[in-house]
Amino acid sequence: MRKSNAKERILETASKLFHEKGYSEVGINEIIETAETAKASFYQHYPSKEALCEAWLDTVHERSENHRSDIVDSEQAPAEKIESYFRDLESFMVNSNFRGCPYSNTGAVTDGACAGIIGQIQDHKESIRQFFRSICMQQFEDAAKAECVGDHLFLLYSGSTTEAQNLKDIWPIKVAQAVAAELMKS
Repeated sequence: MRKSNAKERILETASKLFHEKGYSEVGINEIIETAETAKASFYQHYPSKEALCEAWLDTVHERSENHRSDIVDSEQAPAEKIESYFRDLESFMVNSNFRGCPYSNTGAVTDGACAGIIGQIQDHKESIRQFFRSICMQQFEDAAKAECVGDHLFLLYSGSTTEAQNLKDIWPIKVAQAVAAELMKS
């Protein structure tokens, strides 16, 4: 049974298709057909495929921000928070069939003409970087060291995500998690 709200159906359909196939591989007509909506309804709610992509990325970002906030605010020790985040990454990669980061995947197929999408990608990545820095601020008294270690963790996270996706294997995340644990001790 389909939902009555066309806007919601379109966004849910696009979310699924963009994640499974990639932004560049999904056309408006496929979204309209799969969402069982009229073309006029699509354009009433989303003036373009780019606008729909921005709405999708907004929903992904909001979920991610909530998850990261929960981790930062948890009672766990900082090193446990980092370990937990890498475990969550491992689960995400396995459960998504190694599709990887929706932002990285979308960024790889968009150009400067999609300024709104590019801006969202940059903002999202920066929010992850700040997440790692904020946990490191809980671990290290020296702010410069906390920022440096946070940046290292961000790059470990990003690199391991990319290589796990490329190799369709979880070992890069496990290695990154072990290195992250060592960094949190330094």
